[in-house]
Amino acid sequence: MIQFTLRQLRYFDALARHGHFGRAAEACAITQPAMSMQIKELEEALGGVLLERNARQVVLTKFGQELAERVREILRSIDELGDFARASRDQLVGRLRVGMIPTVAPYLLPKVIGNLTRMHPELDVHVRETVTPKLIQELSEGRLDAAIVALPVSEPSLTEVALFSENFLLVRPREDEAAPVLSAEALREMRLLLLEEGHCFRDQALSFCKMQSSTPREVLDASSLSTLVQMVSAGLGVTLIPEMAVAVETRSAPVSVARFDDPQPSRTVGMVWRKTSPLARQLLQISEVVSLSADALREQYGARAAKGNRRT
Repeated sequence: MIQFTLRQLRYFDALARHGHFGRAAEACAITQPAMSMQIKELEEALGGVLLERNARQVVLTKFGQELAERVREILRSIDELGDFARASRDQLVGRLRVGMIPTVAPYLLPKVIGNLTRMHPELDVHVRETVTPKLIQELSEGRLDAAIVALPVSEPSLTEVALFSENFLLVRPREDEAAPVLSAEALREMRLLLLEEGHCFRDQALSFCKMQSSTPREVLDASSLSTLVQMVSAGLGVTLIPEMAVAVETRSAPVSVARFDDPQPSRTVGMVWRKTSPLARQLLQISEVVSLSADALREQYGARAAKGNRRT
Protein backbone atom coordinates (compact mmCIF):
# COMPACT_ATOMS: atom_id res chain seq x y z
CA MET A 1 0.00 0.00 0.00
CA ILE A 2 1.36 3.41 -0.99
CA GLN A 3 1.67 5.71 2.02
CA PHE A 4 2.19 9.45 1.91
CA THR A 5 0.97 12.37 3.96
CA LEU A 6 -1.27 15.33 3.25
CA ARG A 7 1.60 17.57 4.29
CA GLN A 8 3.80 16.07 1.57
CA LEU A 9 1.10 16.78 -1.01
CA ARG A 10 0.89 20.41 0.09
CA TYR A 11 4.67 20.75 -0.11
CA PHE A 12 4.70 19.24 -3.60
CA ASP A 13 1.88 21.56 -4.70
CA ALA A 14 3.85 24.57 -3.46
CA LEU A 15 6.96 23.35 -5.27
CA ALA A 16 5.01 22.85 -8.50
CA ARG A 17 3.58 26.39 -8.27
CA HIS A 18 6.80 28.19 -7.35
CA GLY A 19 9.26 26.10 -9.38
CA HIS A 20 11.95 26.76 -6.78
CA PHE A 21 12.77 24.97 -3.51
CA GLY A 22 13.66 28.15 -1.63
CA ARG A 23 10.48 30.05 -2.55
CA ALA A 24 8.29 27.00 -1.98
CA ALA A 25 9.86 26.36 1.42
CA GLU A 26 9.35 29.99 2.39
CA ALA A 27 5.69 29.82 1.34
CA CYS A 28 5.22 26.71 3.50
CA ALA A 29 7.17 28.19 6.44
CA ILE A 30 9.71 25.36 6.56
CA THR A 31 13.41 25.05 5.78
CA GLN A 32 14.59 24.14 2.31
CA PRO A 33 16.33 20.91 3.46
CA ALA A 34 13.14 19.82 5.24
CA MET A 35 11.10 20.35 2.11
CA SER A 36 13.65 18.54 -0.03
CA MET A 37 13.50 15.56 2.34
CA GLN A 38 9.69 15.48 2.26
CA ILE A 39 9.62 15.56 -1.55
CA LYS A 40 12.18 12.78 -1.71
CA GLU A 41 10.07 10.65 0.64
CA LEU A 42 7.03 11.33 -1.53
CA GLU A 43 8.95 10.18 -4.63
CA GLU A 44 9.98 6.99 -2.83
CA ALA A 45 6.42 6.31 -1.70
CA LEU A 46 5.06 6.81 -5.24
CA GLY A 47 7.93 5.01 -6.92
CA GLY A 48 8.65 7.71 -9.48
CA VAL A 49 10.76 10.82 -10.05
CA LEU A 50 8.67 13.98 -9.74
CA LEU A 51 11.17 16.63 -10.74
CA GLU A 52 14.52 17.47 -12.26
CA ARG A 53 16.74 19.34 -9.84
CA ASN A 54 19.29 21.99 -10.71
CA ALA A 55 20.78 25.00 -8.97
CA ARG A 56 18.38 27.59 -10.39
CA GLN A 57 14.96 26.03 -10.77
CA VAL A 58 12.83 22.94 -10.48
CA VAL A 59 11.40 21.31 -13.61
CA LEU A 60 8.61 18.76 -13.19
CA THR A 61 8.88 15.46 -15.02
CA LYS A 62 5.92 14.22 -17.08
CA PHE A 63 4.87 12.13 -14.08
CA GLY A 64 5.29 15.17 -11.84
CA GLN A 65 3.14 17.35 -14.10
CA GLU A 66 0.32 14.79 -14.14
CA LEU A 67 0.55 14.31 -10.39
CA ALA A 68 0.51 18.08 -9.77
CA GLU A 69 -2.88 18.37 -11.45
CA ARG A 70 -4.32 15.53 -9.39
CA VAL A 71 -2.81 16.85 -6.17
CA ARG A 72 -4.31 20.28 -6.81
CA GLU A 73 -7.77 18.68 -7.18
CA ILE A 74 -7.27 16.63 -3.99
CA LEU A 75 -6.19 19.66 -1.96
CA ARG A 76 -9.08 21.73 -3.29
CA SER A 77 -11.51 18.98 -2.23
CA ILE A 78 -9.95 18.79 1.22
CA ASP A 79 -10.16 22.55 1.66
CA GLU A 80 -13.81 22.46 0.58
CA LEU A 81 -14.49 19.84 3.26
CA GLY A 82 -13.24 22.32 5.82
CA ASP A 83 -15.33 25.05 4.22
CA PHE A 84 -18.37 22.78 4.33
CA ALA A 85 -17.91 22.29 8.07
CA ARG A 86 -17.48 26.03 8.63
CA ALA A 87 -20.53 26.79 6.50
CA SER A 88 -22.71 24.77 8.86
CA ARG A 89 -22.07 27.28 11.65
CA ASP A 90 -24.09 30.43 12.04
CA GLN A 91 -21.08 32.54 13.03
CA LEU A 92 -18.24 33.46 10.69
CA VAL A 93 -15.13 31.73 12.05
CA GLY A 94 -11.76 30.42 10.90
CA ARG A 95 -9.51 31.36 8.00
CA LEU A 96 -10.74 33.57 5.18
CA ARG A 97 -8.42 33.98 2.18
CA VAL A 98 -9.25 37.13 0.24
CA GLY A 99 -7.47 38.58 -2.78
CA MET A 100 -7.51 42.27 -3.77
CA ILE A 101 -6.20 44.16 -6.76
CA PRO A 102 -3.42 46.71 -6.02
CA THR A 103 -5.59 49.71 -6.98
CA VAL A 104 -8.07 48.80 -4.23
CA ALA A 105 -6.14 47.07 -1.43
CA PRO A 106 -4.12 49.99 0.06
CA TYR A 107 -7.20 52.18 0.41
CA LEU A 108 -10.01 49.76 1.24
CA LEU A 109 -8.16 47.08 3.20
CA PRO A 110 -7.61 48.92 6.53
CA LYS A 111 -11.30 49.80 6.81
CA VAL A 112 -12.43 46.29 5.79
CA ILE A 113 -10.12 44.52 8.23
CA GLY A 114 -11.18 46.84 11.04
CA ASN A 115 -14.87 46.21 10.41
CA LEU A 116 -14.46 42.45 10.00
CA THR A 117 -12.41 42.20 13.19
CA ARG A 118 -15.04 44.15 15.10
CA MET A 119 -18.07 42.33 13.66
CA HIS A 120 -16.57 38.83 13.37
CA PRO A 121 -13.76 38.49 15.95
CA GLU A 122 -13.37 34.74 15.31
CA LEU A 123 -12.49 35.32 11.66
CA ASP A 124 -8.82 34.96 10.64
CA VAL A 125 -8.40 37.03 7.46
CA HIS A 126 -5.49 36.35 5.09
CA VAL A 127 -5.05 38.90 2.28
CA ARG A 128 -3.34 38.40 -1.07
CA GLU A 129 -2.64 41.49 -3.22
CA THR A 130 -1.93 40.98 -6.92
CA VAL A 131 -3.32 41.63 -10.38
CA THR A 132 -6.68 40.26 -11.54
CA PRO A 133 -5.49 37.35 -13.76
CA LYS A 134 -3.48 35.87 -10.88
CA LEU A 135 -6.35 36.33 -8.42
CA ILE A 136 -8.80 34.58 -10.75
CA GLN A 137 -6.36 31.72 -11.28
CA GLU A 138 -5.74 31.26 -7.54
CA LEU A 139 -9.46 31.51 -6.87
CA SER A 140 -10.20 28.82 -9.46
CA GLU A 141 -7.49 26.60 -7.97
CA GLY A 142 -8.98 26.92 -4.49
CA ARG A 143 -6.10 28.93 -3.03
CA LEU A 144 -8.41 31.89 -2.37
CA ASP A 145 -11.94 31.97 -1.00
CA ALA A 146 -12.89 35.25 -2.68
CA ALA A 147 -11.36 38.18 -4.55
CA ILE A 148 -12.15 41.88 -4.80
CA VAL A 149 -11.63 43.01 -8.39
CA ALA A 150 -12.99 45.32 -11.07
CA LEU A 151 -16.09 43.85 -12.73
CA PRO A 152 -16.96 42.14 -14.91
CA VAL A 153 -14.57 39.19 -14.88
CA SER A 154 -16.93 37.12 -17.06
CA GLU A 155 -15.94 33.74 -15.64
CA PRO A 156 -18.90 31.31 -15.80
CA SER A 157 -17.64 29.42 -12.75
CA LEU A 158 -17.64 32.51 -10.51
CA THR A 159 -20.34 34.44 -8.70
CA GLU A 160 -20.01 38.23 -9.10
CA VAL A 161 -21.44 40.72 -6.58
CA ALA A 162 -21.06 44.44 -7.25
CA LEU A 163 -19.83 46.40 -4.21
CA PHE A 164 -19.47 50.01 -5.36
CA SER A 165 -18.69 52.22 -8.33
CA GLU A 166 -16.18 55.06 -8.46
CA ASN A 167 -15.00 57.62 -11.00
CA PHE A 168 -11.50 58.12 -12.36
CA LEU A 169 -9.97 61.55 -11.75
CA LEU A 170 -7.36 63.46 -13.68
CA VAL A 171 -4.08 64.17 -11.87
CA ARG A 172 -1.81 66.82 -13.38
CA PRO A 173 0.96 69.19 -12.18
CA ARG A 174 -0.10 71.91 -9.74
CA GLU A 175 0.80 74.66 -12.21
CA ASP A 176 -1.91 73.35 -14.58
CA GLU A 177 -4.74 73.61 -12.06
CA ALA A 178 -6.29 76.69 -13.72
CA ALA A 179 -6.35 75.09 -17.17
CA PRO A 180 -9.55 73.51 -18.56
CA VAL A 181 -10.09 69.83 -17.78
CA LEU A 182 -8.71 67.67 -20.56
CA SER A 183 -11.01 65.59 -22.73
CA ALA A 184 -10.35 61.98 -23.64
CA GLU A 185 -9.23 63.11 -27.08
CA ALA A 186 -6.81 65.67 -25.59
CA LEU A 187 -5.31 63.03 -23.29
CA ARG A 188 -4.19 61.05 -26.33
CA GLU A 189 -1.90 63.95 -27.20
CA MET A 190 -0.40 64.16 -23.70
CA ARG A 191 2.33 62.15 -22.04
CA LEU A 192 0.04 59.73 -20.26
CA LEU A 193 1.41 57.88 -17.22
CA LEU A 194 -0.17 54.47 -16.61
CA LEU A 195 0.29 51.32 -14.57
CA GLU A 196 2.34 48.59 -16.21
CA GLU A 197 0.86 45.72 -18.22
CA GLY A 198 -1.31 43.30 -16.25
CA HIS A 199 -3.25 45.89 -14.25
CA CYS A 200 -6.91 46.11 -15.21
CA PHE A 201 -6.89 49.82 -14.30
CA ARG A 202 -4.41 50.41 -17.11
CA ASP A 203 -6.80 48.84 -19.62
CA GLN A 204 -9.72 50.90 -18.27
CA ALA A 205 -7.76 54.15 -18.60
CA LEU A 206 -6.67 53.28 -22.13
CA SER A 207 -10.26 52.44 -23.02
CA PHE A 208 -11.44 55.86 -21.84
CA CYS A 209 -8.77 57.54 -23.94
CA LYS A 210 -9.61 55.25 -26.88
CA MET A 211 -6.00 54.13 -27.07
CA GLN A 212 -4.71 50.68 -27.98
CA SER A 213 -3.25 48.31 -25.38
CA SER A 214 0.13 48.51 -27.06
CA THR A 215 2.32 51.16 -25.44
CA PRO A 216 2.88 54.23 -27.61
CA ARG A 217 5.90 56.49 -27.23
CA GLU A 218 4.02 59.00 -25.07
CA VAL A 219 3.01 56.48 -22.41
CA LEU A 220 5.22 55.75 -19.40
CA ASP A 221 4.58 52.81 -17.07
CA ALA A 222 4.73 52.50 -13.29
CA SER A 223 4.15 49.69 -10.81
CA SER A 224 1.88 51.61 -8.41
CA LEU A 225 -0.48 54.57 -8.20
CA SER A 226 1.91 56.19 -5.73
CA THR A 227 4.65 56.19 -8.34
CA LEU A 228 2.29 57.60 -10.97
CA VAL A 229 1.33 60.57 -8.78
CA GLN A 230 4.94 61.29 -7.86
CA MET A 231 5.88 61.21 -11.55
CA VAL A 232 3.13 63.76 -12.24
CA SER A 233 4.42 66.00 -9.44
CA ALA A 234 7.86 65.84 -11.07
CA GLY A 235 6.36 67.19 -14.30
CA LEU A 236 6.67 63.98 -16.33
CA GLY A 237 3.07 63.92 -17.52
CA VAL A 238 -0.52 63.38 -16.39
CA THR A 239 -2.38 60.35 -15.11
CA LEU A 240 -5.75 58.95 -14.05
CA ILE A 241 -6.39 57.45 -10.62
CA PRO A 242 -9.53 55.98 -9.02
CA GLU A 243 -11.41 58.28 -6.67
CA MET A 244 -10.69 56.05 -3.68
CA ALA A 245 -6.95 56.66 -4.04
CA VAL A 246 -7.06 60.46 -4.21
CA ALA A 247 -6.89 61.31 -0.50
CA VAL A 248 -3.95 58.97 0.15
CA GLU A 249 -1.89 59.46 -2.99
CA THR A 250 -2.13 63.25 -3.27
CA ARG A 251 -1.49 63.93 0.41
CA SER A 252 2.20 64.66 -0.05
CA ALA A 253 2.38 65.40 -3.77
CA PRO A 254 2.05 68.94 -5.27
CA VAL A 255 -0.51 68.02 -7.92
CA SER A 256 -3.93 69.17 -9.07
CA VAL A 257 -6.93 66.80 -9.14
CA ALA A 258 -9.95 67.36 -11.38
CA ARG A 259 -13.10 65.55 -12.45
CA PHE A 260 -13.82 64.93 -16.11
CA ASP A 261 -17.00 66.15 -17.75
CA ASP A 262 -19.89 63.70 -17.92
CA PRO A 263 -19.96 60.92 -18.79
CA GLN A 264 -17.06 60.44 -16.40
CA PRO A 265 -14.79 57.40 -16.70
CA SER A 266 -15.53 54.93 -13.91
CA ARG A 267 -15.31 51.35 -12.77
CA THR A 268 -17.41 48.94 -10.73
CA VAL A 269 -15.58 47.04 -8.01
CA GLY A 270 -17.03 43.76 -6.83
CA MET A 271 -16.38 40.54 -5.00
CA VAL A 272 -16.18 37.17 -6.75
CA TRP A 273 -16.08 33.58 -5.52
CA ARG A 274 -16.55 30.08 -6.88
CA LYS A 275 -20.18 29.12 -7.48
CA THR A 276 -19.41 25.74 -5.89
CA SER A 277 -18.00 27.24 -2.68
CA PRO A 278 -19.71 25.93 0.47
CA LEU A 279 -19.03 29.37 1.97
CA ALA A 280 -21.25 31.21 -0.53
CA ARG A 281 -23.72 32.39 2.14
CA GLN A 282 -20.93 33.60 4.41
CA LEU A 283 -19.12 35.30 1.54
CA LEU A 284 -22.26 37.21 0.71
CA GLN A 285 -22.22 38.51 4.30
CA ILE A 286 -18.58 39.47 3.88
CA SER A 287 -19.41 41.35 0.68
CA GLU A 288 -21.95 43.43 2.62
CA VAL A 289 -19.27 44.38 5.15
CA VAL A 290 -16.90 45.37 2.33
CA SER A 291 -19.63 47.46 0.70
CA LEU A 292 -20.33 49.29 3.96
CA SER A 293 -16.60 49.90 4.41
CA ALA A 294 -16.42 51.41 0.93
CA ASP A 295 -19.38 53.68 1.70
CA ALA A 296 -17.60 54.97 4.80
CA LEU A 297 -14.44 55.62 2.78
CA ARG A 298 -16.39 57.54 0.17
CA GLU A 299 -17.47 60.01 2.82
CA GLN A 300 -13.82 60.56 3.75
CA TYR A 301 -12.31 60.95 0.29
CA GLY A 302 -15.30 62.66 -1.30
CA ALA A 303 -14.59 65.99 0.35
CA ARG A 304 -10.92 65.84 -0.66
CA ALA A 305 -11.78 65.03 -4.28
CA ALA A 306 -14.36 67.82 -4.38
CA LYS A 307 -11.78 70.26 -3.03
CA GLY A 308 -9.39 69.25 -5.79
CA ASN A 309 -12.13 69.73 -8.34
CA ARG A 310 -12.86 73.27 -7.10
CA ARG A 311 -9.18 74.20 -7.45
CA THR A 312 -9.33 73.35 -11.14
